[in-house]
Amino acid sequence: MAAANKSIYAALLANLLIAVTKFIAGAVSNSASMIAEGIHSVVDTINQVLLLLGLRLSKKKPDKYRPLGYGKELYFWSFVVSILIFGLGGGISIYQGITHIIEPEKLGDVTWSYVVLAISVIFEGSSLIIAAVEFNKLREGLSWWQAIIRSKDPSTFLVLFEDSAAVVGLFIVAICLYLSHHLNKPYIDGVASLLVGLILVGVSLILARESRSLLMGEGIRKDTKQRIKQIIEDDEATLSLMHILSTYQSPKEILLMLIVAFKPNLNTAQINDAIDRIREKIKKEYGLMRFVIIQPEVFEEKVNPDVQRYI
Repeated sequence: MAAANKSIYAALLANLLIAVTKFIAGAVSNSASMIAEGIHSVVDTINQVLLLLGLRLSKKKPDKYRPLGYGKELYFWSFVVSILIFGLGGGISIYQGITHIIEPEKLGDVTWSYVVLAISVIFEGSSLIIAAVEFNKLREGLSWWQAIIRSKDPSTFLVLFEDSAAVVGLFIVAICLYLSHHLNKPYIDGVASLLVGLILVGVSLILARESRSLLMGEGIRKDTKQRIKQIIEDDEATLSLMHILSTYQSPKEILLMLIVAFKPNLNTAQINDAIDRIREKIKKEYGLMRFVIIQPEVFEEKVNPDVQRYI
């Protein structure tokens, strides 16, 4: 979480420093692409504020209304961020682009636009480097895409995607602004705005997919399931792990539900002792598993295939 906060604060600072200057440069140069970039920076700033809000709310302690805690607040606000990127960032930029392609306006003085773009690349690039370095620490040998897919903390990869889109967008705007000015074809500036919008829409769809998956509930990996199965079946009181369900309540909290077949000769007290013993072993090995629910069940030799597939 600390790494995520560092990336978010860096991105927030960068966007605050350049959002206003982009709008001023866009107004002076009469550039649709610069206005689109200004909108992009404003949306990114709002997004970082919402992510910080989600992180703050997700740390609230469980209460009578939310006995399992508020961890999924982060997933909800991450999904809201993806919608904002799609609607405000992508939608408005695409609208600006189409409008200026259909009715191109003569460009004004583009000097300030180049200055702002250069400054923006420095700030956005610095934010991207910080986000990439922090996310790289969490990859654990996985490829970048695999690490993003497996990550349960959207605040880490969301900033990475935002900053990547921002840097790519800045270069597109710079190239199109140069071509539009030197070829005296103002509609190219509208093309830049359209391309920036399409990039933002693509990023928003990826982020929405990941945030939706986390919000609906992602379970633990297959190798973790196998290890838990081994822990349970190595216990002297058990016969078999019959069923396992899990879901991430937050990046730092997992809800684990187990149906375990115990030996038939055990009394209630012995079963309760075994449940406590197994629970402690699992929590000791996997610190994220804050909630471990174990239900005793009668063992059957022929287990339903629909049950087996969860193990």
